[in-house]
Amino acid sequence: QVQLVESGGGLMQAGASLRLACAASGRTFSSYVMGWFRQAPGKEREFVAAISRNGGIRSYADSVKGRFTISRDNTKNTVYLQTNSLKPEDTAVYYCAASPKFFRDTYASIPMYDYWGRGTQVTVSS
Repeated sequence: QVQLVESGGGLMQAGASLRLACAASGRTFSSYVMGWFRQAPGKEREFVAAISRNGGIRSYADSVKGRFTISRDNTKNTVYLQTNSLKPEDTAVYYCAASPKFFRDTYASIPMYDYWGRGTQVTVSS
């Protein structure tokens, strides 16, 4: 079992910087592919970014490519999502997720991930 806890959300101004963190329990963090998803009110949960076990592969949704960066620190059992150019359309609840599978072309699919955090709200005002 893996427990995930997101932090770093809040009310932000458009153009501001943000760094979200997701802390994972357990001793096998490095065995998991990690992903970030987000969900706005009335919308489906959507993929944001994913990172392989050793951080060697990083993938992003087109909506955030070039603006968001995913990273991980396996010594701290933590995965991060950061940007320095928030937009109002980034407003959503952000979730981190963990998958025991290898990094494959299913990295953006919700069913790939077995464990989910409870989310952190990010609200971006113009």
